[in-house]
Amino acid sequence: MKKVSIYSTPTCHFCNLAKEYFKQNNVAFENFNVAEDSVKREEMVERSGQMGVPVIIVDSDIVIGFNKPLLAQLLGIPA
Repeated sequence: MKKVSIYSTPTCHFCNLAKEYFKQNNVAFENFNVAEDSVKREEMVERSGQMGVPVIIVDSDIVIGFNKPLLAQLLGIPA
């Protein structure tokens, strides 16, 4: 099973779409709320070079935004 983490904010539409997509496909994930957690926010920027969310990590692959086809490919689930 792949390790999936998502850096998100509660008000981010695409973050919520990504989390719902993971739930629908039974993909376990760890969520980091970067609106409240400054340490995780700094970690997200260091890893991705991005301030925007979502930033999704699948094992060692970094996905910027809710790129459903790429996530499906990385996770081996339907797009």
